[in-house]
Amino acid sequence: MSDCTAATRSLRRRDVVALAPAALMAAAWAPAGVAADTVRERARRLAAEPYRPPASPLPPALAALGYDAYRDLRYRPDHAIWSRERLPFQLQMFHRGGLFRDPVELFEVHGATAQAIPYRAEQFSYGPQDPGPLPPDLGFAGFRIHAPLDVRGRFDEVAAFLGASYFRAVARGVGYGLSARGLTLGAGEPGEEFPAFRAFWIERPARGARRIVVHALLDSPSVAGAYRFEIGSGAATVMEIEASLFPRRPLASAGLAPLTSMYLFGPEQPRRYDDFRPQVHDSDGLLTADGRGPPVWRPLVHTPATRIRDLDPGPPRAFGLLQRQRDFAAYQDLEALYHQRPGAWVEPLEGFPPGAVRLVELGARSEAEDNVVTMWRPAQPLAAGREHRFRYRLTWAAQPEPPSRLARAVAWRSGHGHTPRERRFIVEFGPGASDELSAQVSASAGAARLETVQPNAQTGGARVSFAFNPGTAVASDLRVGLVRGGAPVSEAWLYRWIA
Repeated sequence: MSDCTAATRSLRRRDVVALAPAALMAAAWAPAGVAADTVRERARRLAAEPYRPPASPLPPALAALGYDAYRDLRYRPDHAIWSRERLPFQLQMFHRGGLFRDPVELFEVHGATAQAIPYRAEQFSYGPQDPGPLPPDLGFAGFRIHAPLDVRGRFDEVAAFLGASYFRAVARGVGYGLSARGLTLGAGEPGEEFPAFRAFWIERPARGARRIVVHALLDSPSVAGAYRFEIGSGAATVMEIEASLFPRRPLASAGLAPLTSMYLFGPEQPRRYDDFRPQVHDSDGLLTADGRGPPVWRPLVHTPATRIRDLDPGPPRAFGLLQRQRDFAAYQDLEALYHQRPGAWVEPLEGFPPGAVRLVELGARSEAEDNVVTMWRPAQPLAAGREHRFRYRLTWAAQPEPPSRLARAVAWRSGHGHTPRERRFIVEFGPGASDELSAQVSASAGAARLETVQPNAQTGGARVSFAFNPGTAVASDLRVGLVRGGAPVSEAWLYRWIA
């Protein structure tokens, strides 16, 4: 993916529109050694000072750009950083403009020194846009990393850092889709704050290197932070991420390792959109796993009202937003190619406090709006005046979760039952299940009754049918899992039914 079209799709999304300003302290970021400890000390010093928003206005022609006009501002590939050195990675930049107004400082790290990457207007083509004379120190909005991915010797876009603390990645066989963020503060709540990466130091890779290292400085009114990304691409793009947060005030609504996606509609819900496509979504479910019991698959839904749930409280656990429907016929979209969207899988490694996986589902008017956020939500506020360090692995791929012998939940449907109040549910499990199966079904309120467990020759898996009578309940958690001899042979499918 050689242009910025896919990487800037989040331009139209709600989370980017509300970008919060962040302190721009160029003097404190002067080129110097950039070991992780050095960036941490810069974040520590920044957090000890009052927050100061950036003061770098854009020319009116750039500030007024809409989504399509902004996409005409393209970095020229022949200007890519390291393209002449024939290194295994290259860098290209994003222009400031439209929603991406704040500058980010970019430095190339070589050995013990860092050199600022200067902005030059001739690095970009502007299409039909005429931005007029541009200041020589305009700066960049972000950057993207290129590396050979699908074809040897051809440099494809692998990852992009653009907007607040957003970043995203692709992998072999899948394109851009959902995004990750460095940190959320109050996601889905009134007055959400958007911390932003304000400076990046990108280490020059050695010849033959298979990973590239990026350091980032984050800032917002409530917190400063230092991040280190070690990024390797291929069949999966894997990011080893270390972060240190220095809150200026207690963070009662922090979300660690957050993911952001879009679910507009699918075949499981009544159609709310006049659209030729059967389904439109970047992700279709949230998977959580603690390594002890079977993973839990929660299908996403589109809810008109904001819905916030804390799931599986306790010690940190792995989680991810996935796109399991991989059949083009399910989407019929030749442009968006939703069947090729990646999933993202978070594995906490160190420093995550007890808490829960939080899932935020929001209403959306179109596919241009992200309306799903998930994260690790600490049970206790992150205290001000001290350092909070954590480390995790983030994997992007068509199937980024660890391989498992358990059958995966791949689809579900519901319809009327035998009585006016009863609903009938069908849950499809993929290959991995075999003969002599039964199923366990339950409901947190109302009554669930197993009807049948049938082999499905079309999928190589099994279909479970059950009836649900809510009685007087207005909400209930419905759970289904395949078992053999009382032992689980599938993930648990868990759906929040609301009247």
